[in-house]
Amino acid sequence: MKKSAFYLLTLCALLFSLSAFNSCREEKSTGEKIEDTMDEVGDDIEEGAEDVKDEVEDAVDDN
Repeated sequence: MKKSAFYLLTLCALLFSLSAFNSCREEKSTGEKIEDTMDEVGDDIEEGAEDVKDEVEDAVDDN
């Protein structure tokens, strides 16, 4: 009886410690993930537009 109580107590302590460490992670919501992706796409479009602008300016300078 003492051994089974000891094992049960040890198991509970182990499960509590594992859940305590895993629950500290901050998860992003779906809305936050979408917003981050939209920001990245916007930045990529802006960089692409600047590259096109530079190429056009270079082509005009060559003529």
